[in-house]
Amino acid sequence: MKKILSISDAASLAMHTMCILASSHQRLFNTKQLAGLLNASEHHLSKVLQRLAKAEIIKSVRGPSGGFQIAPSWEQITLIEIYELMEGPFKPEECLLGTPVCTGNDCILGDLLKNVNRQIKDSLGQTKLSDMIHSFHKSMTQIPEKEGSL
Repeated sequence: MKKILSISDAASLAMHTMCILASSHQRLFNTKQLAGLLNASEHHLSKVLQRLAKAEIIKSVRGPSGGFQIAPSWEQITLIEIYELMEGPFKPEECLLGTPVCTGNDCILGDLLKNVNRQIKDSLGQTKLSDMIHSFHKSMTQIPEKEGSL
C-alpha cells in the first residue's frame, strides 16, 4: 500500500537544515553540528549538504573553521524547491494500491487524493523559507547562540 504523503529522509533533512541555516543569521555550521541538532547521520547529512551546495542555496566554506551557511537569496526559496531538489519533480500518488484496480474515474475515495495532493503541492509551493523562520526558531531551542557552544 502506498502512502498519501511520503517525504524522504533526505528531503526532510534538507528542509530542516535550510531552516536552521536561515534562522542562524549567516553563522557557519559544520556537518557534525547540524547532524547533532537534527539527530541525523553525519554521512547521510553530508550528501544532503553537497546537493544543497551544488544548487547554490547554501554556501560551503572550506577550512578548519569552515562549514555551511545559507546563500544570500534564501528568503524567496520555497519548500517545494527544496523538496524537488532532493526528490525530483513532485509526483502525487494517484492510487493507494500501487497498481490501480479501477480507472481512477470512479475511485472509492472520490476526489480525496487529488485534493490532498493539490493541497500539499500548493502548501509547499506557497511556503517560503522566510515564512518558516519565526516558528522554526522557537521550536529549535537547542540551537546555540555562539558558534563554539555546541
